[in-house]
Amino acid sequence: MKMKTLISIFMIISLFFTSACSLLENAGKAKNGVTTIKIANYCSETHPQNIALREKFKPMVEEKTHGKYKVEIYPANALGDEEQFSSGVRIGSIQMAITGMGLQIANPKIGVVEWPYLFDNYEQANRILHGEVGEEIGDAFRELGAEPLAWTANGFRVVSANRKIDSMEDFKGFRLRMGNIPIFISTGKALGANVQPLALSEVFTALEQGVIDGQENPYVTLKESGFYEVQSHVTETRHMFSPNVYLMNKKFYDGLDKETQKIIREAARESAQYEWKLLQESEEKVKKELEKEGIEIIVPDEKFRSELEKSVEPVYEELYKKYDWAEELVNKIRAQK
Repeated sequence: MKMKTLISIFMIISLFFTSACSLLENAGKAKNGVTTIKIANYCSETHPQNIALREKFKPMVEEKTHGKYKVEIYPANALGDEEQFSSGVRIGSIQMAITGMGLQIANPKIGVVEWPYLFDNYEQANRILHGEVGEEIGDAFRELGAEPLAWTANGFRVVSANRKIDSMEDFKGFRLRMGNIPIFISTGKALGANVQPLALSEVFTALEQGVIDGQENPYVTLKESGFYEVQSHVTETRHMFSPNVYLMNKKFYDGLDKETQKIIREAARESAQYEWKLLQESEEKVKKELEKEGIEIIVPDEKFRSELEKSVEPVYEELYKKYDWAEELVNKIRAQK
């Protein structure tokens, strides 16, 4: 390779790193007296998460800081997928994000709130996550460079299928898409399904082409993603509760004055509680809409429900062996139910 070409490549690489460093250095800094807070998430614009941000968080922060802080919302993976914007919050290139529990890959304690059949209803999950348990898990986020501001609801997960599932037998040979996270995969296998890890963006096509037989997600995601268009049944397994969390870059948050911290935290909590309300209302609305579309919704009877819960007991046994903190934390959650 000619020396001139080598020099050109070196200059391009240097320019890239200089630009990247400049982006990080200037992220969240005031311009003309106004600091911009960028918020990334993977939800659609019409999802309760983004409605709550627009109607509560953004106006509260901008009004109470007298315009010193401007909030910009980036829905639908506009700033990259969840892994990318979660990393962005950790390193500070993005000030804030609403994420799932994907950071459990870096610290498994973060994922405990998604362990199977741990919560029974929304009130219970909301109360426990905003108490001692949520604070303990919050410390795990802080260790990764992110300040948790409030917990929100993604929802209880259900299984959509191309056929009826109303017994454990029906899971045998059933090709079920789940997220590529160990607890999801082990839970799906415990139910008896043939688990197929796929990115969310690949699910619709896989369902349409018959590569998989079904998928699992909260009702609102099922509707927003259009999966119901290529499915015929939904079984309310409610096998996991998936929360979301408002995360802010810790260095950015720690650099705010106490009054601004208070404003942002209060806005986050009010916005989050509004989202819990909207999500539950949306869930009931979605169920009715799905039935109008011809989707059959199956609610497990007592026997089936009991078998579902019993099937995941080996999952807990393995987790207790793997993590010395696991049994104590799970018992703490169950005691507060």
